Amino acid sequence: MLKLILSRLALAVPQLLLLSFFVFLLTYLVPGSPAAAVLGAAATPESIARVEAQLGLDRPFFDRLVDYYVGAFQGDFGTSYVSARPVTELFAERLPATISLMAGGMVVTVIIGLGLGLIGGTKAGSLRDRIATGMSSFTMAVPEFWIGIVLVLVFAVQLRLVPVVSYVPIQVDPARWLQGIILPSIALGIAGAALIARQTRTAMAEAMAARYVDSLMAAGVSRRKVIFTYAFKNALVPVLSATGIVVSIMLGASFAIEKVFAFPGIGSLMLRSVTGKDFAVVQGGVLLIATMIILVNLILDISYGLINPKSRPQ
Repeated sequence: MLKLILSRLALAVPQLLLLSFFVFLLTYLVPGSPAAAVLGAAATPESIARVEAQLGLDRPFFDRLVDYYVGAFQGDFGTSYVSARPVTELFAERLPATISLMAGGMVVTVIIGLGLGLIGGTKAGSLRDRIATGMSSFTMAVPEFWIGIVLVLVFAVQLRLVPVVSYVPIQVDPARWLQGIILPSIALGIAGAALIARQTRTAMAEAMAARYVDSLMAAGVSRRKVIFTYAFKNALVPVLSATGIVVSIMLGASFAIEKVFAFPGIGSLMLRSVTGKDFAVVQGGVLLIATMIILVNLILDISYGLINPKSRPQ
């Protein structure tokens, strides 16, 4: 298992280096100057040239790239062009909100996805299987932001069960934090639950059709024990593989969910930085999101190795 962890971490380093290079290159090739975006309507050729010199944007590409890598290896990802604050400080403020949203969304995804998959997969072809499959197909087709808008209109505006501006830091008020992430988590997690439900349903149907299930049932083992002790464990292997894809999809969808629920997370900061050409924040945000995805996939690889010993490196 240690060899698996070290190999994944060693592979992550060149991935992050290559990704950071392409992001830096793309931001360099974007037409227009970030200095003009910073100055706004007051921008003149002289003022733009002056701000570019102050920000170091007039330097050659490779000089700026080397400085960026040197700073990144030291934990310094530059300074925001707009707010003049360190990029790491900006993301440190917003990361807890994004982690809260992602964690809540994953809880919803796992509960609904595994539930629907078990309901349908344990009795493939039955009426409950068709109902569960239809529900998962419907939730997969509905956009996350539309679900979020409906939840806000019903539970926040009409019923007033939750506040419209939902997020409160957990260290400020844990009860209000929990109350505030319920609706965003449901909106974010439902679409991912559909994919998990389909994978679970297929894997459970294959597991229940295996010969060892018939042997266990013939030996007098209860159906409940066969499902949850043997079949479900084997079905988790392909489900874990799909979970990595679900996390990547949810990170992208969280941008829209943060907008709907006025969530002060990384997504809203990234959207504002892209439109405002605050490229230092964009570069740091892409690396942070990529690191989060790599860490999640590392955890899934470890879980995969624990469930399926054959997948562990020798």
